[in-house]
Amino acid sequence: MQLGCQGCRSEGHAFDIAMAFQPIVDVETGRTFAFEALVRGSNGEGAGEVLARVTPENRYAFDQQCRVAAIEGAVAAGILETDARLSINFLPNAVYSPVACIQLTLKTARATGFPSDRLIFEFTENEQIADTDHVENIINTYRQMGFATAIDDFGAGHAGLGLLAKFQTDFIKLDMELVRGIDASLPRRMIVAGVIRIAESLGITVIAEGIETCAEFDALRDIGVRYIQGYLLARPGFKSLPGITLPNERYTAVA
Repeated sequence: MQLGCQGCRSEGHAFDIAMAFQPIVDVETGRTFAFEALVRGSNGEGAGEVLARVTPENRYAFDQQCRVAAIEGAVAAGILETDARLSINFLPNAVYSPVACIQLTLKTARATGFPSDRLIFEFTENEQIADTDHVENIINTYRQMGFATAIDDFGAGHAGLGLLAKFQTDFIKLDMELVRGIDASLPRRMIVAGVIRIAESLGITVIAEGIETCAEFDALRDIGVRYIQGYLLARPGFKSLPGITLPNERYTAVA
């Protein structure tokens, strides 16, 4: 088996990064379902500052280093003491070959003792994905290898029904612009309810992200969203796994 490709072995592009972790909460059980790894600078600098240094020439190395940092950082923070999954953002255009470019990720998981079947890979693109066949191949390959996949920022930009018609991931994460103020917006509630019906019919789980108010939380629960992520429940923890607090205060849990 090919253990890597030229892009995955790119040298000379070292990023000084660390990870923050934000819980994705199963609000029916009050437990953390997964932690999303969010890139930061090594001293806690914001994602924007880090991403501003990513170019077409170094994005392959960046993608690989993020995967390693996410797994190593989560294990160091104590994720193995929980049953939570780990969600890692990846760049589809940074994957030449799904099998070749996953090898460093698998090696890192083995080295740290992290079960690879607890990995979720989320993808999003600010620009239109030109080669949807390539992305579909990545998703199918990852599924065959036991990973879960997610479309991030669903409902924003090009991450919408067109992609969902082309391929189906295990999860879709509703863009925060769809859920912002959803309690006071009938159109938003109707759109999200429609997305949930479509997702359920396709066997896809919906995650709502960016929840900041109790009213948004209650509206999403009324619609039927089970998995929720946002500042209301927990802010990202830099190099740490933060505890969660649900609005109804029935649960206060550490992952």
